[in-house]
Amino acid sequence: MTRPDSIRITDVGPRDGLQNESVSIPVEAKIALVDRLAQSGVAEIEVSSFVNPQWVPQLADAEAVFAGIERRSDVVYSALVPNLRGWERARRVGVDKIAVFTTASETFARRNTNCTIAESLDRFAPVVEAARADSIPVRGYVSCVVACPYEGPVDAAAVRQVTTSLLELGVDEIDLGDTIGVATVEDIDRLLDAVSSLVEPGELSLHLHDTGGSALACCRRAIERGVRRFDSSCGGLGGCPYAPGASGNLATEDLVELCRGEGIDCGVELDSIREASAAVASVIGRPLRTG
Repeated sequence: MTRPDSIRITDVGPRDGLQNESVSIPVEAKIALVDRLAQSGVAEIEVSSFVNPQWVPQLADAEAVFAGIERRSDVVYSALVPNLRGWERARRVGVDKIAVFTTASETFARRNTNCTIAESLDRFAPVVEAARADSIPVRGYVSCVVACPYEGPVDAAAVRQVTTSLLELGVDEIDLGDTIGVATVEDIDRLLDAVSSLVEPGELSLHLHDTGGSALACCRRAIERGVRRFDSSCGGLGGCPYAPGASGNLATEDLVELCRGEGIDCGVELDSIREASAAVASVIGRPLRTG
């Protein structure tokens, strides 16, 4: 077991957090959220998604958000890119990094992207190639690494297989997502045992939802196993539109407080995150986790 001196936080609130909100959020509020997060000290912000606006109307203004933010040289501004059309949009706004998305569950793949896992990989293979040609790093998301809302428990061997395929495509980073937020400490051990021979724990990213209330315990266990990259969302914003019952992401505030308690540097100023959460809560009209 190892414990890193520091961890790296990607706040996914502006993309994964806002994508399923029912109220229309003004572009100015999204820009302000990204800028506040950048000032807080997070290493990376997932700003938006260049998906077809028909499927995620809330993020139809991706170009406008990127155009309006005040970029900092010490922050990575990334976006989800599902296909070549999305890549061209992302490239034009000067995205720092992109993410492609697949899953370890065949049923979830069909419900979420209307294709098989293999077809999803084929679909974004040219995106990875194009991004690498422009020296833009690519993150590979694997969703449903613990359980699927339709199939139930997911075998770690399936996660390993998808991870292998992503690495063969040339992604630079693997991000394992507990999409419905049911992971336990034992699940974290099982996942890391399955993929650590492919990707060193220190190079993995972990994306946790907190439906079952065990996300922080899972973070602590992953840190003990050497994981040092985590996704979180200011105020716990989030929830997958294709995962019934999934609540919000792990709150960035909770992750920062965990780091404080464990003596781990995360570079994030807690009060700044609280202010960002409070500001966006006033826009969406409901309270968020700001403690």
